[in-house]
Amino acid sequence: MDWENLLAARSKRMNASEIRELLKLLDQPDIISFAGGIPDPALFPAEAFQTAFSSILSGKRQEQALQYSISEGYVPLRNWIVQHMAQFGIPCSTDNILITSGSQQALDYLGKLFLSANDTALVTWPTYLGALGAFNAYEPTYDRLLSSSNRLPADYRDAAHAKGGAVKFAYCSVDFANPTGETLDQSARQDILRLAEDLDIAVIEDAAYQSLRYDGEALAPILALEIEQRGTIEDCRAVYCGSFSKTLAPGLRVGWVCAAKPIISKLVLIKQSSDLHTSTLNQMAIADVASACFDAQVDKVKTAYVARRDCMLQALDRHMPKGVSWTQPEGGMFIWLTLPQHLDSALLLAKAIETQKLAFVPGKAFFADGSGANTMRLNFTRTDQPVIDEGIKRLGLVLREVV
Repeated sequence: MDWENLLAARSKRMNASEIRELLKLLDQPDIISFAGGIPDPALFPAEAFQTAFSSILSGKRQEQALQYSISEGYVPLRNWIVQHMAQFGIPCSTDNILITSGSQQALDYLGKLFLSANDTALVTWPTYLGALGAFNAYEPTYDRLLSSSNRLPADYRDAAHAKGGAVKFAYCSVDFANPTGETLDQSARQDILRLAEDLDIAVIEDAAYQSLRYDGEALAPILALEIEQRGTIEDCRAVYCGSFSKTLAPGLRVGWVCAAKPIISKLVLIKQSSDLHTSTLNQMAIADVASACFDAQVDKVKTAYVARRDCMLQALDRHMPKGVSWTQPEGGMFIWLTLPQHLDSALLLAKAIETQKLAFVPGKAFFADGSGANTMRLNFTRTDQPVIDEGIKRLGLVLREVV
């Protein structure tokens, strides 16, 4: 049977994630992998979760935990998030919060909500591969989001109309972005907000790494800046996507969206027709653990990760040949390398795996136009410091052969 004749046209835009495929290398003990954006499981608050699950399933709460629930999400967890958002200068209510199955589901829902075929999404160059994957199914075009440039809003609008659609949103990760690790300063955040106002579009703010700041001063999220201008979240165009995956546990798949009520109500309808609600049991466990030890857990993770980041940066200084540059992230999980223009990191990956038992993520997948072949992403959170140093040494050997 020829299934291709039955599939929707959008299925042709659904491609396997290079990162998910590379994660399979983690099961090979002889491979040093800087490929996945994966937290260190040794740092998970396992005992706290054991206590939470035991408490939930051994008392009266078990009926609630194992039953269908409301699509908006577990109310105590949403209440905790309301208090958490207030710390970032985002006053809101539980009606402004939707619990999702990880922030990845939030991106999928937002793509579904905003994008018609041929509409334009403004994204950074490069941008999070998972966002491109989520948006691609809704058949958009992409244009380059520049936080500061001389490009006029009319240029964006005309380019979108020429492609048969309209500009619908700007997507960005403003703190320690995946894949570059870079952070946008307050001026750049204001520039994005002004562009969105001029174009009358939404801003999707991916804040998955916001809690993982190791250096420097915390900056207000775009949504907080907009609330400061407008006075209330209900008048804001920014949509904030948060996640517990990088702080507590990715396997439970719990994230959230914080936005004006009209957006949340539409997302709830999508949730109802998709998976009804995020796992109640997992939401309850996250709520218990977050209430008990969120700040302490974040501090523990940051202490481990900052040492690994510093180790990788120092190793890069020692082992990289001339012509290779890299970012200096203030937080997050990634360092971004730029190689001489003529090199292709995908070809280097094959060579690195074969000759040095080393894996990383080629950068091309993070560019909406398929450019960026001479870039790569390195993750430093999953690997201990001696292994990081050895892995960067091996990467240097590969690069020195071709640079």
